Amino acid sequence: MSEYINNREMRKNTIKEIIRQLHEGKTVEEVKSLFEASFDGVTASEISEAEGALIAEGLPVEEVQRLCDVHASVFKGSIEEIHQDQTDIPGHPLSVLKRENRELERIMAEEVRPYLNRLDESSGLEGLRHGLRKLLIIDIHYSKKENLFFPYMEKAGITAPPQVMWGVDDEIRQMIKDALAYAESQPEDQEGIRNKTEETLTKAEDMIFKEENILIPMLLENVTQEEWKTIADESGEIGFIIPDVPEFIPSGEPAFDAVSGLQTETVDGRIQLPTGFFLGKELTHMLNTLPFDITFVAKDDTVRFFSQAKDRIFPRTKAIIGRNVSNCHPPASVHVVEQIVEDFKSGKKDQEDFWIKMGDKYVMIQYFAVRDEQGEYLGVVEVTQDIKGIQALTGEKRLVTE
Repeated sequence: MSEYINNREMRKNTIKEIIRQLHEGKTVEEVKSLFEASFDGVTASEISEAEGALIAEGLPVEEVQRLCDVHASVFKGSIEEIHQDQTDIPGHPLSVLKRENRELERIMAEEVRPYLNRLDESSGLEGLRHGLRKLLIIDIHYSKKENLFFPYMEKAGITAPPQVMWGVDDEIRQMIKDALAYAESQPEDQEGIRNKTEETLTKAEDMIFKEENILIPMLLENVTQEEWKTIADESGEIGFIIPDVPEFIPSGEPAFDAVSGLQTETVDGRIQLPTGFFLGKELTHMLNTLPFDITFVAKDDTVRFFSQAKDRIFPRTKAIIGRNVSNCHPPASVHVVEQIVEDFKSGKKDQEDFWIKMGDKYVMIQYFAVRDEQGEYLGVVEVTQDIKGIQALTGEKRLVTE
């Protein structure tokens, strides 16, 4: 049996067979013997590798989740014990992820669910609304995952799980908003409010399970200490839902930052352009001072640059440099972005505009095809700006009064 255990492809095939049997209605107990016979003595990291390989091949995350009960039974411990590694190191992004999950669970358990049985009281309904508003901070948690974790998974060739998870993240975001809107607009429908809220909480709790039992093992297998340091350093750009996040100090010597350490100036200190020149520092801060956000995607569809204005409208981290633009957008809108790029490449269009309301902002999003003198496509630049103040302008304000 040792040659069977040591054969990675056979291990994957065995897991597939277990999933197939679960699909056909067999119970955990019925497939447990097959699991024990094939995986006795195999380490948790090997199990995680097999899971990650299956998901990378397109197996839905939900199907791998079904195996977790088998894992727990065979190893006679919790999934957390099976997959535990560096997630308890202070300041480590995965430690922060787990701490934030505990805070989300606390909000759901203490500030949302207790009010579901008190909806006939005005205080109960208002308490529920307040709890759902607070739960909206889940967006910060998901944004770090989507903008910092997923790029490194994609670099390792793991593309399907991030796409699936991002789609579910968006569903949960919308479900919270919908439950809150329903509680505000239909206060008399207590059963409807209760059902929508319970469905939302269950979906959010399921995502916590997936993050800690499926996402974390894949990240541990594919992200280096230096990359974790980069993720930790950039997490503050998006924010946290917990207080007192310590600095993460990885073991070993820090690696050279290939993004911020890249030499951008010519030998004589100048970046020469057709109509003038900049020093690297001047160009950086000039672009960051502009009253709009800029992101440039090269003709190979990878992100090459983004400006870092003080009040960015959409989060950007250095992890997206080199990331395919299709992976930088939620699944629900990625087809729109891909069509814009295709239209630019074909010459069908040179510009596409969108405008949306975001809280107290009115955001204009513009895409421009970048072409050289011969019309050859070089890439696309995205320009994002809050135009609320511009819309409010009336009359004139001249530089020189007459």
